[in-house]
Amino acid sequence: MRKEHINDKEAICLLIIFILGTTLIIGIGSDVNNDKWITGIIGLILAIPIILIYSRLQSIFQGQDIFDILIMLFGNIGGRIISLIYVWYAFHLGSLVIRNFGEFVNVVALPETPMIVPMLLIGLVAVYAVKLGIEVLGRTCAYLFPILVIILVTVQFLGIPNMRFHHLKPILAEGISPLLKSGFTTFSFPFAETVLFLGVFFTLKTKKSPYKVYFSGVFLAGIIIIVITIRNILFLGELGSSMYFPTHVAVGRIAIGEFLQRIEVSVSFIYALSALIKCCICLFVSVQGLSKIFNLNDYRSIVLQTGLLMVFLAEILYDDIMSMVDWAMKVYPYYAFPFQVILPVGIWIIAEVKKKKINVEAENADKS
Repeated sequence: MRKEHINDKEAICLLIIFILGTTLIIGIGSDVNNDKWITGIIGLILAIPIILIYSRLQSIFQGQDIFDILIMLFGNIGGRIISLIYVWYAFHLGSLVIRNFGEFVNVVALPETPMIVPMLLIGLVAVYAVKLGIEVLGRTCAYLFPILVIILVTVQFLGIPNMRFHHLKPILAEGISPLLKSGFTTFSFPFAETVLFLGVFFTLKTKKSPYKVYFSGVFLAGIIIIVITIRNILFLGELGSSMYFPTHVAVGRIAIGEFLQRIEVSVSFIYALSALIKCCICLFVSVQGLSKIFNLNDYRSIVLQTGLLMVFLAEILYDDIMSMVDWAMKVYPYYAFPFQVILPVGIWIIAEVKKKKINVEAENADKS
């Protein structure tokens, strides 16, 4: 199978759109009212050490994905067992994204349509995209990212008349403790979910690329999320905390006379694109991992089956939208912590120890 490559620009665009993903749909910091934007800053700060570790791992093992790294460090059996854990995380996260998208479409656009229909559609499109390969996905994101930025900037300017700056006050009304807790939630969703790119960035061409891509992508996405969160607060005030899809409601309030209305319809393009790209990355990492675990020649042979199973899991995940939001904000950060922090830190420490040991042995061999 031909090895795929993406350049730094494509990787940054891919990472940004992945992070935006369902964050644009659900939002951040639902439990701290008008301090949500501060939780975005806290989450971004907390993400710095962990993306340094992700970058370091990818730099040490250039050209190797997380599954190759695990097998190299822990052997065939141990490496495959831990790989299976990461496959599950990617697969489960993909199902969560599909369900988020399905709930969004069902609530705001097609309440009479069975939710399985939009979920199956996004699942099948993701299957087709992943079969085309990560190169095509990267180029597509690079082409579409400028359009995404233009739409976001235009909406920001059009919304200026609707902004009420008194909604930002009072600051820290809930105290520090809820803010830190909400910041940890924002760290987990969406910033630390970039751990999945350890299964993607083996396609980068240089050892310095992971640092450049991770930091550029995470910080640009973080700035976009913080700016959008501030806009939502200025539009909705504390009402935004009681809404399932605050960004959609905020944009829906933009209207310029009889000439320009229903802008949220065009902005929904961004929601659909970002959710699709996030779903594609989850599916790609899942099938990439399964192909390494079971020694398959090509991951494309199991994309359709895995994608359909992902849609099926999305269908049975929750009873209703309230359960979905409750899981995302209260349970998911703790569920995801081992995948996002504990395992990567452990893998990084073992990798550094083994690398140092190999360097010492090489130096002793040279001296002898």
